[in-house]
Formats: sequence, structure tokens, C-alpha cells
Amino acid sequence: MLLWFVILYLMVSVGIGLFAATRVHSAKDFAVAGRSLPFPVVMATVFATWFGAESIFGISATFLKEGLGGVVADPFGSSICLILAGLLFSRYLYKLNILTLGDFYRMRFNRTVEVITTLCIVISYLGWVAAQIKALGLLFFTVTDGGISQEAGMVLGMVLVLTYTVFGGMFSVAILDFVQMIVMLGGLLFIAMVVAGQVDGGAAAVIDHAAAAGKFKFFPDPDPWLWLTFVGTGVTMMFGSIPQQDVFQRVTSAKSAKIALWGSVTGASLYFVFTFVPMFIAYAGTLIDPVVLGGMVENEAELIVPKLVTAYTPLIAQIFFYGAVLSAIMSTASATLLAPSVTFAENVLRGFSPQMGDHRFLWMMRAVLLGFSCLVLAFALNSQASIFKMVENAYKITLAGAFMPLVAGILWQRATSQGALAAIFGGLLSWLMVEFLIGEKSPVPPQLIGLVISALGMVAGSLLPQWIGHKVPGRPLHELQHHAAMETHHATPEHPHVR
Repeated sequence: MLLWFVILYLMVSVGIGLFAATRVHSAKDFAVAGRSLPFPVVMATVFATWFGAESIFGISATFLKEGLGGVVADPFGSSICLILAGLLFSRYLYKLNILTLGDFYRMRFNRTVEVITTLCIVISYLGWVAAQIKALGLLFFTVTDGGISQEAGMVLGMVLVLTYTVFGGMFSVAILDFVQMIVMLGGLLFIAMVVAGQVDGGAAAVIDHAAAAGKFKFFPDPDPWLWLTFVGTGVTMMFGSIPQQDVFQRVTSAKSAKIALWGSVTGASLYFVFTFVPMFIAYAGTLIDPVVLGGMVENEAELIVPKLVTAYTPLIAQIFFYGAVLSAIMSTASATLLAPSVTFAENVLRGFSPQMGDHRFLWMMRAVLLGFSCLVLAFALNSQASIFKMVENAYKITLAGAFMPLVAGILWQRATSQGALAAIFGGLLSWLMVEFLIGEKSPVPPQLIGLVISALGMVAGSLLPQWIGHKVPGRPLHELQHHAAMETHHATPEHPHVR
């Protein structure tokens, strides 16, 4: 019975996604939904894109092992990231009428900066999307009681997500996110109530027990090295996630800058609050069955929530749960497949054929989406990392290589192409050297070292040539905004966005 409900839900979801695909007539529709999304859909798509496999399985498992201090990256860092990104993108980049962040790097700096930062962004998505596919494999394995292996489940999950994403792009993703957010909220809240009812004393007893066990300790002990690790972990997600195409797409898909801002802030706030629900469910499970579920904390913590629901809740609760989980994973997987594919097509491949027509470019984006999906599937099938670690590690490369050129390019008028290149190479090289030569033995997180060196590179690379009188390329943001406004008046159906 449960399996048939899951199959029915998948069919309905794919059907909605394919129906939304009928609204896609141009590359702009595919990439940013024609910049036409209203506030409820923007809020839903910001929330649903981030509320994925790691939010249900990964964050809850890490909380059981390490408490709140272990989840500083997500949801604390990620929620702040969404708010900061909403402020930056809606206020400064929305007016540029561009498809990708790579477009901004090219317009503000040059083609070289565009390509390198785009590659950093695309590579960072491998771990994040692979985590969603890995979670889909785990889900199908659980629902079928081992009838479908985790590997076969990953392949099946990828095919289902691709079915509507490759045709509908951002329109399909956004409409499904709105529907799936409702399913997620209702499903997980229902499970939380069912689980709380099985604990003596209810929800209050679960919270009191977690507090007594020290799970609510957030800040580390007063040791400078522990604080550096703590800050480095939080900053990785907080800042490293800002130069990400999926966040940019959601903000700039709104039909106005005001909706872009408040949709992002509201979605981020909802995400932060709601990630505590899976933590509550997982911890309640260890109280319901301390022997079996409690014994899984060390080695199989990611399986506690699905095992709890399967073994200790009625069928209706299981239907709600797996509907919520499928919604969470599919919404995140589709969005994170779309974002790097659009970026790579726009900022790497299109440069080799700048006069390409819009229709041909649309199909090129779809082809890149298929290729990237195969790469992600191979990575997911061969990775041994946990879901949470795969997501957490994804943002190190963008933190070291793409964050500083983006922020400086927006906020600092004197930032130049030389500074951007110095920031990129300095940040990436220093991070990689510490990561591979010292690794976990480094007292300072490698990605934090990369961020500091990147900032120094941006300042030195921008100011030194100006001090010695060299002419420095690079266009201030206000000039780009004025140019974009002029281009909008002269846009054509074949070239509807700025290049």
C-alpha cells in the first residue's frame, strides 16, 4: 500500500512538472522562469530548494551526534546566507537582467574571471546534487524493503527528476516547489505530532531530555582553535553558498526586486525554523527505542528517521512522511541540477558561439543538463561520504574562489579584473595546499585560510596597479546597471537578455 502511494505521488509530481514545462518558450523562461514569479512561489522555491536530503537525514543525524554546535553550517549558516544573498542580489544584481552569476563576473571584470568562477560554481554542485541522489536511493531502498537496491534507487531517482527538469527548467522547478513545500510542511509536522505522542510527557519531555543531554550547546569551549574551526565551518556555508546559481536563480526569477528580497528573507526564515522538526523527530526516536534506534546513532544515524517512521508509526503517517521526503529531495535535486547546467552553458559554452540563437541555446542548456546528470550519478554511486558531509564540503571551493570577487565586485567600486584574478588564484591555491598537505591537522580550517588570502589578493591586486599608474579594466556596478537598462529597451526575442 505504501509503495503504491509513493508511485502515485511520483506520477503526480512528474505530471505537474511536465504541465509547467508548456510555459517554456525561451532560454530566459528555462533559466529564470521569465522573471515572472509572485511572492508565494519565490518564498516556496527558496525554502524548498534548500530543504533537501541533508535537512531531513543529514542535519538530524549530525544533531544526534554533536548537538547544535555540529549544525552551525546548516541551518544556521545556510539561513543567514539566503538572507544576505537576497539583499545583495535583489538590490544590486536584479536590475542587470542577467541569467547567471557568471554574466556578472564577465560584465564587471572580464571573460577569464567569468570562466574560472563558473567552473568553481559548477564543481561545487557535484557534492550537493549527489547528496540528493544518494538520499533518493536510500528512500527507494527503504520503501521497497530492500527490493530496490540503493544503487538502482539512485538511477531511478535521477531519471524521475530529469523527466520534468530537462523540459520545464525553472518553471517546472518553481511550480513543483510550491506544491512540494505544502506537502513537506504538513507531512513532517504530522509525523512530529505522532512521534511526540509516543513519548511519555510528549514534546516537552523530548526537549527537556535533549537539553539535559547537552544537545543545545551551541558555542564551543573557550579555546581559540576550537573557535576557529567553529567559525570556519559556519562561514563555509554562510559565505560559500552566496555565489551559487540556484540561489541567484530563485531571487532573480521574481517579477520585481521587492518580491525578490522578501521572498528570499521569508523563505530563509521558514527554512531555519523548520529544520528543527527533523531534529526533534530523530531525537524522539532514540527515546522511543533506546536500544535499537539509540544504538544507531554512532554508525547509522541517517537511517534513524526512516526506520522510526516505518516501524513505529501507522500507514497514514508513513504516507505523509515519504511524501514529505520525496518533496524535499526532488525539489532540491531538480534545482541543483538546473543551476550548474545553465551556468556552464551560458558562461563557458556560449562564449564559443556568441551569436547563437535563443532556440538553439535553449536546447544546448538541456543537453548540458543531461551530461551533468550523468556526472553527478557517477559521483553519487562511488562516494562514501555522508549526506551531510557531501553538502558541507560542496561550498569550500566557492568560498575560496568565487565569494570575494562577487562581493567586492558589487560593493567596492575600485575592485578590478587584476584583483579578481589575484583573489581567485590566491584563494584556491592556498586552500588546496593546506587541504591536501596538512588536512585535518591544520589548526585553522583550510577554506578559511583560502578566504583570507582571497580577500588580500583582491585588495592588493586591485590597488597596486592603480598606485603605480597602470590603466585597470573593470566597469563599476552603477555603469553596468545603466547599460542593462538601455539594453532592456532594445531587447529582441532572439536576444532577450544582456550579453
